[in-house]
Amino acid sequence: MSSPTHLKRGLAGAVLAVAVALFAAPAAVQAAPVDLATASPFVVLGGTTVTNEGPSVLNGDLGVSPGTALTGFGGTAVVNGATHANDAVAAQAQLDLTNAYNVAAGQPVAPANDLSGTDLGNRVLTAGTYRYNAGALLTGPLTLDAQGDPDAEFVFQIGAELTTESASSVLLVNGASPCNVYWQVGSSAAIGTTTQFVGSLMALTSISLTSGATVEGRMLARNGQVSLINNVLTAPTCASDSNPPPSSETPSGGQETVPPGTVGATAPVSPQINRTGVRRGAAGQANRRPSRNGRAAVRLASRGACTAGFRAAVTGRMIERVVFRLDGKRIANRTSSPYAVSVRPAPGVHRVRVRITFRDATRARTKTLAYRACAAALLNPRHGPSSFTG
Repeated sequence: MSSPTHLKRGLAGAVLAVAVALFAAPAAVQAAPVDLATASPFVVLGGTTVTNEGPSVLNGDLGVSPGTALTGFGGTAVVNGATHANDAVAAQAQLDLTNAYNVAAGQPVAPANDLSGTDLGNRVLTAGTYRYNAGALLTGPLTLDAQGDPDAEFVFQIGAELTTESASSVLLVNGASPCNVYWQVGSSAAIGTTTQFVGSLMALTSISLTSGATVEGRMLARNGQVSLINNVLTAPTCASDSNPPPSSETPSGGQETVPPGTVGATAPVSPQINRTGVRRGAAGQANRRPSRNGRAAVRLASRGACTAGFRAAVTGRMIERVVFRLDGKRIANRTSSPYAVSVRPAPGVHRVRVRITFRDATRARTKTLAYRACAAALLNPRHGPSSFTG
């Protein structure tokens, strides 16, 4: 029978062993933020050229540098942002892209996060930096789980090419943000047909998107070409999304289904009204009479033929933000005028949901706009203007 002294010594030794093991175990490697700086507004940035086929929609800036060629954007393609062809803005964006690329490539990787030789598909990954020594393949869904942390960073270091098979997807759950997903690709990337891709893809050479692929993020090529075929790309604006105005998502009476409207009057926003709509005097004392002067109107404009799509625009006063969704998927987030988006047509019945919030205490409003195939017959054009006030 063991003596109490022996038991104490054994217990102390076990505790010491556990403490040593914990001290010696490496801490989990956290991914560091990657700052795109002036490259952030670009949804597509090429090095030599950017080409397009079909009615692609770019919800963000388009640029190329040091090349100058932007081909295929003069027809049915829509660019809801600025275009920079080898100007100072595009050149600076390329410099910032190179810096961000190097920051992503230089992050440490835990041994367990080396996924070389395996498929990205059908995985659930938590925040961190992941490594592929050569090429990487995505077949099916990849789920990125932030585990409730909206600042969770996901960085993928891919030594050679990235390829996604048709109908693959990147899914974000539990607070994961498209602004915090980065793909550093050592050569080229090929995004397969109807893939739903998420994150900022930074390729050393070229990027190609095949028909029907969608991106919530950015396609940024340092030295080569970006090619599009009938794609929709939306640059995330998560910095403003993380601090939305204080209003409920669907207040009483806030959900409306309306016909197309006309442009409403606009007015400057008073600097003496804060985001909650409470007026303040010179001494900063709150006056308990919140202003509710927000006003907005929605207008739809066909782009001509049924294959050309249409443009939805919101005008008014005291507007803080307008979020456009197509069949539940966000396609644009506007925090400054023009509050507009171009939508390409598609067969069947679809819905454009417009969420409008205001700078004062005016209640947020949601308008749902239904359309069927031909843009010329949208939303029962027999009706007149659509407008509301708080």
